[in-house]
Amino acid sequence: MASQLEELVSFLHSPQPAVRQIALDNLVGFSTGPTAKIFKYDNYRAIEDLIELSKEKSKLLVQQSITILANLCDDITIRKLIVKNVKFLEYLSWKICDLNNTGADIMCILLSNLSKEDEVTQLFQFDRESTSKENNKILSKLDREFFKSTKIMDCLMDCFVKGYDRQLNKYANYDYLSYFFADISRFRKGREYFITKQKYDEVIPISKLLVFTEKYDSKTRREGVASTIKNSLFDNEMHMKLLSDQDINLLPFILLPLASGNEDEMKLDDEDMFKLPDELQLLDEEKKRDPEVPIICNHLESILLLSTTKDGREFMRNRSVYPVVRELHKNLSDNDDIDELCNRIVNVLMRGEVTDDKVEELMSRAADDEGESKYDSDEEDDDAIVEVI
Repeated sequence: MASQLEELVSFLHSPQPAVRQIALDNLVGFSTGPTAKIFKYDNYRAIEDLIELSKEKSKLLVQQSITILANLCDDITIRKLIVKNVKFLEYLSWKICDLNNTGADIMCILLSNLSKEDEVTQLFQFDRESTSKENNKILSKLDREFFKSTKIMDCLMDCFVKGYDRQLNKYANYDYLSYFFADISRFRKGREYFITKQKYDEVIPISKLLVFTEKYDSKTRREGVASTIKNSLFDNEMHMKLLSDQDINLLPFILLPLASGNEDEMKLDDEDMFKLPDELQLLDEEKKRDPEVPIICNHLESILLLSTTKDGREFMRNRSVYPVVRELHKNLSDNDDIDELCNRIVNVLMRGEVTDDKVEELMSRAADDEGESKYDSDEEDDDAIVEVI
């Protein structure tokens, strides 16, 4: 059976299109689990073949080849082989921005899977004014009226922010770009991008993502955005800018997923209610907390990171962050992760000023939870790879 599958894999570079198509038709189902090892045959020749097939005109060929590549990212060696192909990484990134691309969403999944590797930060160098000749065909199709920036990262951001309702590309909602943003924000270049005003529109990118913390019809968007916010807070120099600048107004978007409009679930006295950010006052009774525990934990970790400066702690004390966390804890304390995070926040916000040593310990523990230090180790978070069934 193994030898037959390996022979089938070898057909991916057949000169006959019909043979390549038959091979793909039969191989998609073998790209996950133990059978995925067949793609290592002949010194990983299949990876080169799949990359070439992903550039074909046939929608089916593209869909199937990208699906296989996305699934194979579960293998670290294969993932590194793909992402080190800079020309393909550039092609993939620009192709997502082709507003007529029927495979944009599956390409977003592949890009998010590749972003586990450091090499993905090369993407910040991709500019349509200096792209390779190989990618000129894609750029010729790029809607220059819509994409005002020449940088790929800005263009991907525009796709995500403006394309969520399929009005931009009827074939895509770009939800999985949120996982890409979350992973790339683990790296310093990524964090700097999200908290730095961009020249093409004079806007700090993270401010564009905040509205999606409350998009309950898309768990993927909410989860990816929550992680991106948290990762962007690991450098505390910008904390007060993010909190106090009304054009960003970060805090309400972290608190709203933790808050409930049901008085039985969130009981605040008049003084606490008055101090809340305006967006959290007089919530509709139907307003519910985010139903996903991992997303709630991400927002609680963001609060912890914002607590690492004295100004940040004081800002949150003056805006009733503690009462919101207290009420969340009352209702969800049966979850160990939420229980621990809420207790840590209470200890920081309600015990008075903490020592510098305590602040450093807090930062260290937050980073151990899910920060750059974790991803710089040799451990790999295989569960974070999105597989396409």
